[in-house]
Amino acid sequence: MRCAFRCTLSAVLLSIFLLLASLSLLLEQHFEDLWHQYDATDYAYHYLRTFLQHDPIYHSVPQPELAESQDKVIVMARLAGEDTRWVDEHLWDWQNAIYTVNPSATTPNDTLSTSLNKGHEAMAYLTYIIDHYHNLPSIIAFLHSHRSGFLKAWHTDAPLHDNVFAMQHLQLEAVEKHGYVNLRCNWNPGCLVAHRINEHITEGIWEEVFSNTSTQVLQKSSSSPSDLMMQGSIKKENAWPTEVGVACCAQFAVSRTQVLRRPIDDYLQFQRWIIETELDDAHSGRVMEFLWHIIFGKEAVHCPIEDVCYCEIYGRC
Repeated sequence: MRCAFRCTLSAVLLSIFLLLASLSLLLEQHFEDLWHQYDATDYAYHYLRTFLQHDPIYHSVPQPELAESQDKVIVMARLAGEDTRWVDEHLWDWQNAIYTVNPSATTPNDTLSTSLNKGHEAMAYLTYIIDHYHNLPSIIAFLHSHRSGFLKAWHTDAPLHDNVFAMQHLQLEAVEKHGYVNLRCNWNPGCLVAHRINEHITEGIWEEVFSNTSTQVLQKSSSSPSDLMMQGSIKKENAWPTEVGVACCAQFAVSRTQVLRRPIDDYLQFQRWIIETELDDAHSGRVMEFLWHIIFGKEAVHCPIEDVCYCEIYGRC
């Protein structure tokens, strides 16, 4: 009887131990993934150095008395009440176009705004391109409205997740060379192999977004010989990709030359899709987040090697 009890107790204890060990392993893997995604070690390092005032790479460039903005612009969307004064205060050598996506009756008349608060930042991005298509500066950087912060701006790939640092160190010649550069080099999330089977970019969404644009799509309904011949001549990369990979989260820079590779009608179509789609604000914005690199000429999986990216885009070699 005692032996049976002991054996049962041992089996129960062993099962509990194995369960706790498995749970511990899962939590360790989860937190390790989050630690890398938030780049926590680098953030803590620069936070301490900045706190002790010994970090030589983290500082704001003083504004000259007669400062002039250059042939480059920062475009962003903001909610009414969000403080974006940091752009004028610290990035004075950039022009800026900051769109309030939810203007109210008290919003000043001279405030830039979008026609609809949908698609997250995408509506502001496209509004700028469409309105300035024939008078674009050489470099356009598309940013989020928050400057920094461990939780709020974790996706900003710079010391202390600070967009001021990112913009002050952005290598403009790299933007000109590549046409499009993602401002995040960290592959997590978006570029890891497990992330590339993208549930947001379905075949139907792909056809809806790119229909009637210079990125032709294959239409399943075509059946005539002439239609089939036309489909066969369409470049392979215009077909719906089964994998889409790009580092998150819709902060990037493009050259004027790259924007102009598409006719303005394409950008009008992308904007029209956001307005007309049944997807809500968050989901339509997420779709666009995974399409910007394709819109601006990159392959569906666009994941530069991290070290090369940091060196080329930010000069952090």
